[in-house]
Amino acid sequence: MNAFKDKETFKSHFADRLLKRYVTTPEEASERQAYQVLAELLSEALNVQWRKNVEKAEKAPQKEVYYFSMEFLTGRLITTNLANMGLRELVRDAFRDFDLDLTRIEREEVDPGLGNGGLGRLAACFLDSIASLSYKGHGNGIRYRFGFFEQAIEEGYQVEKPEDWLKDHFAYEIRRDEEALDIPFGGAVHHEEGDIHYEPQETIRAVPYDIPVPGEKNGVVNTLRLWNAEPSDTVPQGVDPMAYSEEIRNISAFLYPDDTTTEGKILRLKQQYFFTAAGVRSIVQRHVKRHGTLANLPDHVVIQINDTHPSLVIPELVRTLVDDHALSWDKAWAITTKVSAYTNHTILAEALERWPVALLSPTLPRIHQIIEEINRRYCKYLLDEKGYDNETVRRLAIIADGEVRMAHLAIVGSFSVNGVAKLHTEILKKHEMKEFYALYPDKFNAKTNGVTHRRFLKHINPRLSALLDKHVPTWDKEPMKLQDLLAHKDEKTVHEELAAIKRENKVRLSERIKREQGIALDPDSIFDVQIKRLHEYKRQLMNALHILMVYNRLKTDVAFKKAYVPHSFIFGAKAAGAYHYAKKIIKLLNSIARVVNADKDTNDLLQVVFVENYNVTYAEDIIPAADISEQISTASKEASGTGNMKFMMNGALTLGTLDGANVEIAELVGDEHIEIFGMDADEVTRHYEKNDYDPMSVYENDKEIKNAVDMLTSGFFPGVDRSEFQEIRDKLLGEDRYFVLKDLRSYAAAHQTMNERYKDINAWQRSAVVNIAKSGYFSSDRTIEDYVRDIWKLRRFTLDD
Repeated sequence: MNAFKDKETFKSHFADRLLKRYVTTPEEASERQAYQVLAELLSEALNVQWRKNVEKAEKAPQKEVYYFSMEFLTGRLITTNLANMGLRELVRDAFRDFDLDLTRIEREEVDPGLGNGGLGRLAACFLDSIASLSYKGHGNGIRYRFGFFEQAIEEGYQVEKPEDWLKDHFAYEIRRDEEALDIPFGGAVHHEEGDIHYEPQETIRAVPYDIPVPGEKNGVVNTLRLWNAEPSDTVPQGVDPMAYSEEIRNISAFLYPDDTTTEGKILRLKQQYFFTAAGVRSIVQRHVKRHGTLANLPDHVVIQINDTHPSLVIPELVRTLVDDHALSWDKAWAITTKVSAYTNHTILAEALERWPVALLSPTLPRIHQIIEEINRRYCKYLLDEKGYDNETVRRLAIIADGEVRMAHLAIVGSFSVNGVAKLHTEILKKHEMKEFYALYPDKFNAKTNGVTHRRFLKHINPRLSALLDKHVPTWDKEPMKLQDLLAHKDEKTVHEELAAIKRENKVRLSERIKREQGIALDPDSIFDVQIKRLHEYKRQLMNALHILMVYNRLKTDVAFKKAYVPHSFIFGAKAAGAYHYAKKIIKLLNSIARVVNADKDTNDLLQVVFVENYNVTYAEDIIPAADISEQISTASKEASGTGNMKFMMNGALTLGTLDGANVEIAELVGDEHIEIFGMDADEVTRHYEKNDYDPMSVYENDKEIKNAVDMLTSGFFPGVDRSEFQEIRDKLLGEDRYFVLKDLRSYAAAHQTMNERYKDINAWQRSAVVNIAKSGYFSSDRTIEDYVRDIWKLRRFTLDD
C-alpha cells in the first residue's frame, strides 16, 4: 500500500514503522529515529516507481547517457527526493500533527561525502535536470566510504577528519551483489599464437550500489551507480589477508587521496580505472543482454566523460570490445569514438592529468597496450595523412616524454569536446588546445554550466520562491520565464519585500554562526561571501589582503570610517589535505578574523568568519543570505564556476573578474548590475607570454598594499609566529603566479564602489531583481537541453505506452 496516499495514511504508516523498528511513538521518537523511518518509507515508495522505469526501459529501449564522474556532490537526498516526488507539503503537514519539525529532521541526514567542489555539484545538478526533463541518464562513480574529509578548525588550522557519512544506514542505496565485477590490476599480458592472454596480479571486486534519481513530479527515476571496492575471492600468495583487504578497500575509501607519493599516485590511478572499467563493463553487458549485438551500441549509449579523471573509459571500451567480444580493432575504435564525449573543466596545466608510463604500464598493462596502439595509429595519421612534422606530432601525441596525456586521449577518442563556458571554450580553441582545434574543429563546442533552480532557489529560499510564484507563476517549470520579473524591477514594494527576505535569511545564517562558532554577525551589515574550494587561482588570498587594507583604513582614516557601511566577510572552503599552501591561507583567514573581530574600535564595521566544515547543506544557508558574491579568480583560470549562478539566482550581486561564466553573467545583466574589476583573459595571457609582471613594483609603489603585505610577517597576529606566513609573502613578492597584487588595487576600488552602492537600497534591490530575472539562463535544465540537442541526441522518456 502507498504510504503517501494521503496525510492520514502516511501518519498511520509512519507511526506503525516507528513502533516496529524502534518500539516508540511519534510523540516520543528522537529526530534521528523519525528521520530513519521517513527515509525508509520514502525509499520504498521511490523504489516502486524506479522499478516501473526499469521495466519500461527494458520493454522499449531508447538512447541513454551515462555520466562518468569522480564526484557527485548531491547534498542531502531526502531534500531532493521529497521535493521531486511532490511529497514535501504532505509530510510537513503530517509532522506538524505530531509536533515534529521536518526541517530539523532532514538535518539528521549527513551529506554524502562524494565530492569537494563545483565538479561534483555540477554532476549532481545534471542528474537532477536529466530526470526532471524526462530523459534517461545515469551517473557512474565511486562510493567513497569516508568521502573527502570532515573539516575542523583548530587554532586556526584546518584539520582533516574522516567523514564517516555511512556510519548509519543509508536508506536510498541498493547493493547489487549479483552485478559485481572483478577488475584486474598488475600482472602481465601474453601473446600466444595470435591470441592475447592477460594474467593479472590481482583482481578487485567492484560491487555496485544503486541510488535512485527522481525527476520532478514526472514519474521518471534514473540511477546513480556507485562502485564499492572489496577483496575478490582470491588473495595473492604471501600476503596477509587482513592487510590486503584493507588495502583493497582503500580504493573506495577517500576522494582524492594524497598523490605526493608514488603509492598515492598508484592509488589514484587504481581509483580511476576501477570505476571506469566497472562502469563500461556493466553498460556493455546490459546492452548485449537487451540487444544481442554491439553494432548498435552508439544508437543506444553515450558516455559523457566529466573532466579527465574518467578518460580511461576510452581504452577500456576498446579493450572490452576487442578482448571480451572479439570485435576487430577498427570496429571497436569506430564504436568507441561514436559513444564517448568529453567535457573539459580546466585549463590549468597541472589539472590536465598526465600519468608516467613507468607507473601506468605495470599497474594497467593491458590498458597501456591499448593506449599505445591508439597512439601509434593516431600519430601515423598525423604524419601520413595530415603531413605534420615530428615536433608537432610529439606535442599532440597521447604518449610522449614518458607520459600518458589523459586530456589528449579524451580528445582523440571522443566525438565531442566541450568547454563549460563561452570564454573557457574560446581559450581552449585559441590557446590551450589550439592545435587540436585545428585538427578537429567540428568536435569543439561550448556548453555553459548551470545549476538546478529546484534546489538552489526553490528549496533553499522559500520566501523568494513564493515572491516569484506571485509575479512569474510558471518560473519553476520554465526558468527562462524569470525574465518576466524585469517588469517589476522598479517597484518599491518588490524592493521592500526582497530586502525583508534577504534580512530574514541573514538573521538565520547569523544565528547558526553564533551558535556553532560564537561569532555574532550584524544582519544589517553587507554579507560578502566567498565559498568555494581553496585554490590559489580562486584568490581567497586577495580577499584576505583587501580585508587588511580595509582594517588599516578604518583605524587611520576618520572620513573613510564614517562613510563605511558595516561589512561582514564570510568564507567557506576546504583545502586538499596535501595542499600545504592553501592550508596556510586558511590559517591566515582565521588569524585575520581573530584580530578584526576582537577590535572594539572597528568590529561594529568589519567582521570576518571562516565557517567550519563547509558543504552543500551549509551552502544552502549561506547563499540566500549573501549580498555580494565574490567570484574573483584570475581571468582565464576558472572554466565556468557554478557558485556565481547560485548567488545570482538568490539576488546577490557579483563582484568579480571577467572569467568563466562571469562573462556571460555580465553580458546578461549589464554593467550597472555587476561589479567587474581586474585584468581580462587577454591581458593575463599577454603577461604570461611576455613574462613581464613584477609584483615587487606593485608592492613598492602602493603604500596600502605594502602595509598589508608587511603585516603578514610583522608580528601583527597575536600568538602567531612571525614566520608563519613568510611563505605567502615570499610567493607574493616573488612570482605571484595568479596576479594577486596586480589586481588588488582594482579589487579594492570595486569594493569601495559596492560599499557605496549599498547605501541606495532601492538601486541595490533593483540590481538584485535584474540578477534574479536573468538567472534562468543558468538553470541546468537549459544546459542539459543543450547537451541533448548537440551531443547526446536523446528522446524524452515516458511511462505511458
